[in-house]
Amino acid sequence: MRWIAGAALLLASCGSPGAGNKGGDDDPAGARLEKAAIAAGLVIDPESTSLQGSWARDDDRMCIVPGEEAEADRIGILLDYGPGNGCSAAGTVRRRRSGDLAVTLGTCRFDAQFDGERIVFPAELPEPCAALCTGRATLAAMSVERLSASVAEARTLRAADQAPLCGADG
Repeated sequence: MRWIAGAALLLASCGSPGAGNKGGDDDPAGARLEKAAIAAGLVIDPESTSLQGSWARDDDRMCIVPGEEAEADRIGILLDYGPGNGCSAAGTVRRRRSGDLAVTLGTCRFDAQFDGERIVFPAELPEPCAALCTGRATLAAMSVERLSASVAEARTLRAADQAPLCGADG
């Protein structure tokens, strides 16, 4: 019976603001811990990490190279799941103040997440994004990890028609 009372007290205290967090704290403990880990070099700082380079996971490929505008890089995406199933797109990517990435692939526009090691597309994308894919392929929920920070390597990614997705020049 005592353990039930103890468990009830423990559960009741879980939702209460503690002495270090007064409920409306703009810098909660988790955010402070992440800042400390970044400062110590234990966690990559996504705000200071370059997006440029080659990214991949399984059959999903992405390249990011410097863009013509200072704030936007060029992005190319290739998904190849076999005959009649894949996606190919090129456009721009820029960082938002929130830390998200604003991706523009023609009329397909959405925000992706970047944590310093991974780029993740949302599970639901706007209707125009479907036109970039064939068969049952989709860009939705695409997740890639950095393979290389080399811009020269990133420029080698090509679409099925051999057109460079991130541009052949500078």
